[in-house]
Amino acid sequence: MTRLGGSGDDRASESGDGPEAVALEIADAVERLTTLWSIASQQAELRLSSHQLRALRALEVMPGTNLTVLAERLDIGLPTASRLCDRLEAAGLLERSSHPHKRREVRLGLSVQGRRVLGEVGQLRVRAIAAALVAVEPGDRAALSRGMKAFLAAQDAGDEA
Repeated sequence: MTRLGGSGDDRASESGDGPEAVALEIADAVERLTTLWSIASQQAELRLSSHQLRALRALEVMPGTNLTVLAERLDIGLPTASRLCDRLEAAGLLERSSHPHKRREVRLGLSVQGRRVLGEVGQLRVRAIAAALVAVEPGDRAALSRGMKAFLAAQDAGDEA
């Protein structure tokens, strides 16, 4: 990853607040946040792979979905999604049920244990980020919050267009 402030940085001259310069800074921050995010999730009582966590998160926001939709959402093949769901079901994190109107379709959903694990991972991740933010000045935290809200609003507007 190209770092703006690192030694030997061939892009350090791209300073300022233009989109490219800010994108480089965000890319560096995302890389560090991803590491923090991953480490925090591995501190949970039940350790899951990033693919398993993504699948659980997808089922949290799309309860009752079928295997095909889940595979598409995760951008994986149907056999891979099926094996992933087999492992999650064996761990007691996922439940399969028959669709009420389509006999051949199986619906996927989180079990109580699956929701508990997602909640625990979420809390660990929030705590890890909050611990890092303690060292940030209050005004900078507020600016970061405003910037993130603006970024998300811009993304949402782009999605609607």
